[in-house]
Amino acid sequence: MNRAEQIEKLKSVAEFDIIIIGGGATGLGCAVDAASRGLSTLLVEKYDFAKGTSSRATKLVHGGVRYLEQGNIRLVREALLERGRLLKNAAHVCHTLPFVVPSYSTFSKYYYALGLWIYEFLSGKLSLGKTKLLSKSSVLKRLPSISTKNLKGGILYYDGQFDDSRLAINLAKTAEEIGVTIINYLGVTGFEKKENKVHSVFLTDELNGDSYKASGKIIINATGVFADEILSLAEGTQEKTIAPSQGVHIVIDAKHFQGSTGLMIPKTDDGRVLFAIPWHGEILVGTTDTPVDEVMPEPIAQEAEINFIIDHFNRNTGASITRNDVKAIFTGLRPLAKQSGEKKTSVMPRDHVIKQLPSGLIHVTGGKWTTYRSMAEHTIDKAIEVAGWSKNKSKTDKLSIHGNTFEKKAISFDSLGTDRKMVNEMINKDSTLGAFIHPCCEITKAMVLFSIHNEMAMTVEDILARRTRLLFLDAKAAIEAAPTVADIFIKYASKDDNWKINQLKEFNKIAQHFLPNT
Repeated sequence: MNRAEQIEKLKSVAEFDIIIIGGGATGLGCAVDAASRGLSTLLVEKYDFAKGTSSRATKLVHGGVRYLEQGNIRLVREALLERGRLLKNAAHVCHTLPFVVPSYSTFSKYYYALGLWIYEFLSGKLSLGKTKLLSKSSVLKRLPSISTKNLKGGILYYDGQFDDSRLAINLAKTAEEIGVTIINYLGVTGFEKKENKVHSVFLTDELNGDSYKASGKIIINATGVFADEILSLAEGTQEKTIAPSQGVHIVIDAKHFQGSTGLMIPKTDDGRVLFAIPWHGEILVGTTDTPVDEVMPEPIAQEAEINFIIDHFNRNTGASITRNDVKAIFTGLRPLAKQSGEKKTSVMPRDHVIKQLPSGLIHVTGGKWTTYRSMAEHTIDKAIEVAGWSKNKSKTDKLSIHGNTFEKKAISFDSLGTDRKMVNEMINKDSTLGAFIHPCCEITKAMVLFSIHNEMAMTVEDILARRTRLLFLDAKAAIEAAPTVADIFIKYASKDDNWKINQLKEFNKIAQHFLPNT
């Protein structure tokens, strides 16, 4: 993907069939679905791809065990079906992960076992493994760090894990390969209407201030937690369709939680589930569910949320971690579809809502990463219906995503997938590119350069937060690696020292939110 080339494409097209606003999971899914049906498509994103919610998930491709307890069988069934498709279509960034639910009473052991057997049953032929009752010794074998006080045994079940922002980047590349004009750092500042229906968008380049205008027969608002801002521009109203909820995760060293099996704590003090899972060699623990009033590009974890996670992890593992043991904290906002009369976000359904507004704008809200593909399919179905085009069935259920290695794996993934060959070739031509950007990680300079030239990485943050995951895994190391990344931009992307100074200032400001003691 080359941003300058994509901007030239934008300027050359008089009218697109579909314009998609938003470069997160839903928007990228819509772009791939639309283009795979032969529709000329433009996708614009004000920040970077997956800058917000779509890079800050719990890293699970799952049906949602707790949605089953809420009685939302349809959502669980749909998500389990999509889970199976995703593990097949993006095997390089998705894999199967075993989980154990520890039980501290005989009743809870069989209660949760029944629910998880139903969970497996609903997955049908796409089951990832057999759900089993475990003895106390079997639980301790899989989870040696688990608290043993009153432990009666547990339940083993299987779900999916993924790297969210890497999947987003691969979706962006898939979209570009099938003809989508796709551009990050291009924000929508207004609309032009024809016969009272939105027809064109006014765009501003967030990197240099250039302005553009693009026309489309159908315009889709897929901006997640920012959807109401776009709605206000198009409709001229202050209607609230999003009930944002904040989820916080912490990352700790693997020494605090040994084993390659995930832990699912089925009920915390706030009624949510809590996960502790291996991820890229570290342990990720989360999440919280806190309603928030203000939507920000960089949401900030509250002290109470961080302490909540640490307390529940210690209670359930017998560990005694403190803030000093936390390597990174990341916070995401869930774009929950607002429900009339419901204030508690933790029980709001993760269903998606698609509707056409009076301005003609198609507005999609809600949903979750696992069901991004079906959300996109339904959204493009709606677009085709609104436009009056002949029905054209979605093809994405079997569409392989860029980088897919078609290899079934467990407990690991290669986020580069088939692109690793190109990265290795770069190192073979220039051995200096094989050097790591920081001693704590195996991220090479070649990987950074590849992202700059092939994945539309425009900033130091793009590299350290989303093309690689260092900021999410070790915030201190990411800050230390930032100058090296900036120097690669200078050497290979025609940047200068002033750019480096500004980039490091901006990155360090953002990285402060990921540090545990700020």
